[in-house]
Amino acid sequence: MHIILGEPNAVYIEDRYTLLPLDKFKLAQTEDATQSYCVIDKDSITVDEANRIDELGCLHQKLMENYYKKNWNYCEQALEHLRGSWKGTVDTFYDEIESRVTKYKEQDPGDDWDGIINKY
Repeated sequence: MHIILGEPNAVYIEDRYTLLPLDKFKLAQTEDATQSYCVIDKDSITVDEANRIDELGCLHQKLMENYYKKNWNYCEQALEHLRGSWKGTVDTFYDEIESRVTKYKEQDPGDDWDGIINKY
């Protein structure tokens, strides 16, 4: 899986590749969160997926939106449909999200949780 960080980097390639939003990171306490993306190229999709690329991209986007809203049930359902897509190149990320969702369903992360990963 190829990953890039930040909107400025994404703008340069978004018209040539499919970009899937992944996690948001804070690299310093005083910085704004940086969005990370998975870069999907033509070698990362099957012929069937090429016909459904907008549908799959939309479902992935909704997965992430619902993750940040703490809508864990939606996340579980979306993961069932997404796992194996993109020739499986994003499955390690989907596994990580599933692990977090399972943990958060058992123990709510609290009202101040924003889903951003702090790396400082």
